[in-house]
Amino acid sequence: MRLLLIEDDLKIAAFIGKGLKEAGFIIEHTCNGNAGLQMALTSSYDVALIDIMLPGLDGLSIIEQLRQRHIKLPVIILSAKRSIDERVEGLHAGGDDYLTKPFAFSELLARVQALIRRASDTPEPTGIKVGDLSIDLLKHTVIRSGQKITLQPREFCLLEFLARNAGRVVSKTMIMENVWDYNFDPGTNVVESRISRLRDKVDKGFDTHLIHTVRGFGYVLKANE
Repeated sequence: MRLLLIEDDLKIAAFIGKGLKEAGFIIEHTCNGNAGLQMALTSSYDVALIDIMLPGLDGLSIIEQLRQRHIKLPVIILSAKRSIDERVEGLHAGGDDYLTKPFAFSELLARVQALIRRASDTPEPTGIKVGDLSIDLLKHTVIRSGQKITLQPREFCLLEFLARNAGRVVSKTMIMENVWDYNFDPGTNVVESRISRLRDKVDKGFDTHLIHTVRGFGYVLKANE
């Protein structure tokens, strides 16, 4: 997935770019509104994140010009402005969603994924299957090789996140922000502890292990080593 980021705050841009790259996105970034408009007009992206206050062309003007040219690029507006009127103005300009600063990366990622699903008319899955492991997202049940696995709510959320990213390595930062929804503390071992408990329930007693550690990077759920 390719994402266009138009944001002049380099600290915020680095924060967003790092997280989305870890989530598997290809990021193209510019600090300037005029340059951002040209990139949106000449290249193909799955979604754009556009700040309102920018050098050159402002964010709302970028969105208005895209819509005037019938470009349906999904857009999430990023802004420190919090009033209802300002949000309405952004949506009337052609934005698809509006996120106020500061925000948690997990919320940004969820909104990006939801917008991409909506744009592609892809329905939300009700179940995920990885090898002989089946997860029912509606009933919150887990079955492996016909055997029911009982998980605590946080363990289920962790397994669901791994399964939604099956075959892709996810970092401890991504797990903390998506499963616990708070910023990653490098000194905590909560991720390692929960992964260990999850392994005891999902992998112990089975010939093939599904949860793998990728040293220095994170974890991956996959059917084959």
